[in-house]
Amino acid sequence: MSEIEKLLRDVDKLKTNLNELIKEKNFNLQDPEIIKASQDLNNVINKYNNLIIKKM
Repeated sequence: MSEIEKLLRDVDKLKTNLNELIKEKNFNLQDPEIIKASQDLNNVINKYNNLIIKKM
């Protein structure tokens, strides 16, 4: 599995986790767990974008 594929898989997992967490926390987007999950997703998306830019 390539690094790009791994990052895409991670993005999908983190996105699913974030959506479930948002529902679990009754859409309280200021909950610390939601903020952390969102930051984790953002970090992986940034890694993916940087990798794509390097390959261009």
